Amino acid sequence: MTLGRLALAWLSVAVWFLVAPPIGYRVDHVVGRRYFVWAYNRWAVTGRLLEALLATLLGSLWFDSLGTGGWWLVFALVGLLVAYPLRWQPLTTAMNDRRRELVVGLMDTARYLVAGAILAWILR
Repeated sequence: MTLGRLALAWLSVAVWFLVAPPIGYRVDHVVGRRYFVWAYNRWAVTGRLLEALLATLLGSLWFDSLGTGGWWLVFALVGLLVAYPLRWQPLTTAMNDRRRELVVGLMDTARYLVAGAILAWILR
């Protein structure tokens, strides 16, 4: 894998993560109960760029050494690991809030599936 292809893959995933930021991480004392929080301050953008770098390195490892098939499963599992740990904590909330958390978690997982598709398209 050339450095140019790796940089192109990272740039593509970084643009995707900037357009589709993490969904639903509520910090009640900061943003209230809003689920779609697009923050474009320096720290949020830096965090998304680092998140894109880690996803790109994972994709590079997968497509260059471990295999090419099943990429969707790898990125779905990583997306689930990223999306749900904080969502399991408030299990004492109302049933409607739990359903909403599950749906929003699936939407966040979809971010990683799209990132995996971008990497599969560029790195294969």
